[in-house]
Amino acid sequence: MEIERKFTLRSLPDDLDQYPHTDLSQAYICRDPVIRIRKAGNSYELTVKGEGLLSREELNLPLKEEVYLDLLSKHEGKIIEKTRYRIPLDPYMIELDVFHGENEGKILAEVEFPSEEEANVFTPPSWFLDDVTYDLRWHNVHMAFDDSPGL
Repeated sequence: MEIERKFTLRSLPDDLDQYPHTDLSQAYICRDPVIRIRKAGNSYELTVKGEGLLSREELNLPLKEEVYLDLLSKHEGKIIEKTRYRIPLDPYMIELDVFHGENEGKILAEVEFPSEEEANVFTPPSWFLDDVTYDLRWHNVHMAFDDSPGL
């Protein structure tokens, strides 16, 4: 089960590059259900996501590079390119995504929780701006398929 809230940012943290970060590339094989493939460094995975916005089932499976490349040739929509920074916020971890390519300029922070109760009482840091957990436009699958002017 994945339980996470999504936020836009008021500002980026100072010295962002001091935090561990990885370049990610992800594409979608299907929207319903959401089936995503992702390359993170030299790792590859396939993810199946259930329905829901705050919480949903999520299954991650490792892929070999050749399987990833074969599936990539079958993707739908745009490929999402981003750099993900991992910023500790005790006891949580902020995953801050800086988007590139067709989503250049978008920045999104996600925080995962062990329960919906913790997610609902979470107080975001002052540099977070809006909670966009329930705004579909901020979900990566929507960014991959949406052609409307954006966020």
